[in-house]
Amino acid sequence: MKALRIYAGPRARAHLEQHGLRPQDVGVVPGAAGGPKGLILGPLDRFLFGEWLAQSSQPVHLVGASIGAWRMATACLDQPVQAFQRLETDYIHQHYELPPGQKRPTAAQVSEVFGENLRAFYGGRVAEVLRHPRYRLHVVTSRGRHLLGREHGLRTPLGYLGAFLTNSVHRKAMGAWLERVVFSSPDATGAAAHAALPFATADYRTRQVTLNEANFNDALQASCSIPFVLKAIHDIAGAPRGAYWDGGITDYHLHLNYNARADQGLVLYPHFQKAVVPGWLDKGLKWRHGATHFLDNTVVLAPSPEWVRTLPHGKLPDRTDFTRYGQDLNARVKAWSSAVAASRQLADEFGEWLETGDVSEVQAL
Repeated sequence: MKALRIYAGPRARAHLEQHGLRPQDVGVVPGAAGGPKGLILGPLDRFLFGEWLAQSSQPVHLVGASIGAWRMATACLDQPVQAFQRLETDYIHQHYELPPGQKRPTAAQVSEVFGENLRAFYGGRVAEVLRHPRYRLHVVTSRGRHLLGREHGLRTPLGYLGAFLTNSVHRKAMGAWLERVVFSSPDATGAAAHAALPFATADYRTRQVTLNEANFNDALQASCSIPFVLKAIHDIAGAPRGAYWDGGITDYHLHLNYNARADQGLVLYPHFQKAVVPGWLDKGLKWRHGATHFLDNTVVLAPSPEWVRTLPHGKLPDRTDFTRYGQDLNARVKAWSSAVAASRQLADEFGEWLETGDVSEVQAL
């Protein structure tokens, strides 16, 4: 059974028909939010950043939210193959000990442990990420406004209720509650404090901040801080004051306007599904799951639904597994490890497709 499906927007498909897909064609790689689902992209990440993209020399923008931000930052480390292997191992084995009588870890507990893990993972290596000779990292976070400006036991649930209702009417109007704040690595040319965004921002209220050693850990943890599961990160250095949460709230799958610059190359998007959902609150709004012109220059690599059904419990690893397995760490590690091992097929099939360049296998995004 084929595991990999390849989808392309109209401009990307025209490029594939004329040139195939070459490492030098890629200008942007997004990394979606999605928690444990991102684990199945590990073999693809190791192939892309450890072997394939290394054959070219052009600058590449890496845009990530939540686990996607962690993945994209990892790609900027020296020896990315080993770094991705550690990310996979650390993520699969994460565990939160519960006191007697407590059914689930508190947000404070998860934030404390997760923050410690991030600091250990990037300890002494942040400069590698920020000074990568080719990759420009963009970490997406969601900054609360008004009721959501500070995390609070009553105001925060009310604020997210308001954001949900507003978003249901019009996605852009949700900017009254939350704004997109992107932390971008320094501009290698020295022309500006940070690298220019590889996407237009007229779609949603947006700010950009320079990513540096003083704010790296906080920005990355904020991008992974799911509301009510982890605590918000407040007052990140160099950024507007306020509460910062998971970048997936505003940009779940980074359905961004990548047509900002005609010269920046193709968008190559390893993803865990075909649909590129705009925001986390759009998950239930199926009419927002289709491709738009924002993705015209995008190639999506995703597992086929039939292949996904062969994985443990017939699905990708996801956050419900923490409840499913409870404190049985070994059972969850076994299931997730099995899914990750199977996903090596995705990378193998992509490598084979690059050799043939058979555009007949490419489906419309």
